[in-house]
Formats: sequence, structure tokens, C-alpha cells
Amino acid sequence: MLDVLLTEREHFQRIWFGGDQHTPPAFSYQVNFPRLELVVAGTYVNEIEDGEHGVARVSIHAGDALYVPPNCWNKPDWNESCSVLSLLFGRRQLGFSLVSKEKGAQGFFDVRKHSVQTRTGHAIDHILESLNALAREPNKKPMDEHLLAALLSYSKQLLSQPEYDSKKRSEDLYQGICIYIQENFHRPISRTSIAQRFNISPNHLSRMFRQQGHMTMADYITWVRMDRAKFMLKRYDFRLTEVANRCGYQDVNYFFRVFKSRTGMTPSDYRGQHSG
Repeated sequence: MLDVLLTEREHFQRIWFGGDQHTPPAFSYQVNFPRLELVVAGTYVNEIEDGEHGVARVSIHAGDALYVPPNCWNKPDWNESCSVLSLLFGRRQLGFSLVSKEKGAQGFFDVRKHSVQTRTGHAIDHILESLNALAREPNKKPMDEHLLAALLSYSKQLLSQPEYDSKKRSEDLYQGICIYIQENFHRPISRTSIAQRFNISPNHLSRMFRQQGHMTMADYITWVRMDRAKFMLKRYDFRLTEVANRCGYQDVNYFFRVFKSRTGMTPSDYRGQHSG
């Protein structure tokens, strides 16, 4: 698919950028690593920031791209038929996610995920840094298209590495699940739902976290949620109930207990110490 995007299209029709100057709507996608979303077919409707109108509802069409820098946001509504290829640039992994949706359908009919491990210190880091800086500038053309073409070419090169052995594939699966948790921390995810999403058994999932990670899967989900809660408390004026809900906690009192046990202070005290 990357071959097609790089060779059959002479240029992107339009490149959109996510921002972080306005408060994101509930259930927006907002993570601490860069993302690139490529519309393969159909119309991908989103709410994103607009330099003139604050928050705008836009239709991103086949041939368009949406680049979202770290901690910036977008909110897709998935009400139109579309296929979207997402590239997720984590600190230790590059994730690929192909999602297809039919208008009027309840769920997604085609979801494929893949990931490969990456290391810092390569050219791809500088390409991403340049895109992140360009996102804050008013005039982005033609640099945006050149940088995206370079980013896709480098990502394709990472995918074309020799076939991995079983240990490497297991590591890639683990990293892909970590990316999924970082993307969906605000949803009611669990060991069972994640195992179903990646077509493995819950026991296999737990064993993978014991072998590959430094904490259990439940602790990893909590760590991601607490990290995002701290970011929200410092960055936005959300009520504490909304911080809890945006981090996947419907029970606010439980959120308070977990936050205090992990940080040693209440959410209010944390905000007071880190505001401004």
C-alpha cells in the first residue's frame, strides 16, 4: 500500500495538520507521539483545529493526508464510508493500522494492524521534528509534501527489512499492543477486549507482558492513563470528573484513589503544584 501511495500519486491533494491550541472535544485522539493518517478511499470526516475558526469540521478525501504532531488532536466521526491507513510513530515502534468503515454500519469491517521496532538516532527522527515544527508555521507548502514523501519512503524502508524470527515477531506484537493501549486509553479496554482485537488468548496476552515488559498489562494501562491524566491536569482546565472520564474512568472516586496511590497526591493538589 505504501508503494501505491508513493508511486501512483504524483502528489498529495491536500495535507491537513492537527493542533493543540484549543481544548480538544471529548473522545478526541490525542497521544504523545506523532501520527500520519492517509485516506486511501472515501471521505474521512474530522474535527480539527483551524487557524481562522478555532475548531472546524473538515472532510478529508482520498489522496489527502492528516499529520498530527505529539499531544495534538483530531476527532473522526466515521459517519462516511472510508479507508484510512494510519502510521503511528512511537518511541520504540512504528505502528501501521488500516481501518475501513461503511456508511451506516455499526462497526469497522476491516481492521489490520502491524508494527516494527525502531530506534532513536535515525533520520526519521529529524523528519518528524521538521514536520512538528512546520505544523506551527502559517505557510507549509511545498515543504509539507516533501517531508511527508520522505517520511513515507523511510517508513517503507523500515518495513522492507529481512523477515523477523519468532522472537522478533513476538516483540513487534507486544509493541503494537502498547501502541493500541496508548491510542485507546480513554475507552473501556480490558485484557479480554485487547486479546480479541489482536486475535490471541487472554493468557497469551498476560504472558507476553510478563516476558516483554516491566509491568503487567493492567499496570501498563494504569500507567498510560495516569500519564495522560497528569498531562490534562497541567494543560487544560477540565473539571476533575471530565479528566477521569477522558482517561477511561467512569468512577471518579476510583480515579482519585488510583491517582493518589500512583503520585502521592490528589489530582487537585497535583494541578495546584504544576499549574502555570
